[in-house]
Amino acid sequence: MRLKPEQLKVSLQKKIAPVYFISGDEPLQLGGMADAVRKAARKAGFETREVFSVETGFEWKELTVSAGSLSIFSDKKIIDLRMHSGTPGADGAKALIAYCDRLPEDVLLLVTAGKVAKEAFKSRWLQALDKVGIIIQVWPPERQDLIPWLQQRMQRRGLHAETEGLRILAGRIEGNLLSAVQEIEKLYVLHGAGTISNQQIFDAVADSSRYDVFKLVDSALAADVNRVFKILSGLKAEGNAAPVVLWALTRDARELLKIKLSSAHGRHGENFKNSQIRDNRKQLVNAALNRLGETDLNKILVLSAKADRQIKGQQQGDAWETLLAICLMFASQEVLANTG
Repeated sequence: MRLKPEQLKVSLQKKIAPVYFISGDEPLQLGGMADAVRKAARKAGFETREVFSVETGFEWKELTVSAGSLSIFSDKKIIDLRMHSGTPGADGAKALIAYCDRLPEDVLLLVTAGKVAKEAFKSRWLQALDKVGIIIQVWPPERQDLIPWLQQRMQRRGLHAETEGLRILAGRIEGNLLSAVQEIEKLYVLHGAGTISNQQIFDAVADSSRYDVFKLVDSALAADVNRVFKILSGLKAEGNAAPVVLWALTRDARELLKIKLSSAHGRHGENFKNSQIRDNRKQLVNAALNRLGETDLNKILVLSAKADRQIKGQQQGDAWETLLAICLMFASQEVLANTG
């Protein structure tokens, strides 16, 4: 069954489905939908959770093993399957179809994925998920919806702004909701709860434009090491959120790897067209693709996973140092870092 994002809350209150498939290319919205499912599932007694990340080399048999194994801590569990692309591949499709054909008792399968192509809804694996569970596609707010979204998000923080101020903020974030949350948090830290003037928003936006996270990524792709050091230091000094920096770096690493893998099968142009790379960045990305191999990009993703664990406090070390190492890998500079 397909639902709109706004229908999920009511659906979860009525009944917990055995399968949820949530897809989209906006991390903040995707994470919010998944959090809502996990929260409702915990209330329903699903106390154990196993997380699987579908990266290169992932063994889909792990899904079958997990579905068939019982936890010693709880009778109910969540299988949290995270697909970074919008397709599971041939092996994944077979595994998901088999899972839906024999739904295990007391197991909730939560699949989050990248944006799914329209044609994919004709595939057997997605039809199998649709038949037994809930499918939700998450779309970023359109330009006309972004102002109300920003207003609601600011109100959660006790902030109020005029429409003109919200327009200034909307122009700054360019539809990137993670960046929007970061800017709102900065306004709260600077001015506290209350009414934020247009000038205060403009000043905050103008100040942050010196060290933009996307400029960091482009500098890394351009192998401009001096600028990488300068921008990353500025982002850290200004209190920017490390997860936002990691998200931007990881997003481009996955896009580059996807294009690289398609090129190996003679579909370079086709995949570039379907990627999230904007036209004004294609020359920059092509230069990086010529410089970086598949092995290099996989190493970047491994190091990104390390940074993620450090940010969450699950591994020792300075996440900002690891973010620097990731940037240097993008720039094809030798990095003396332990990627474990």
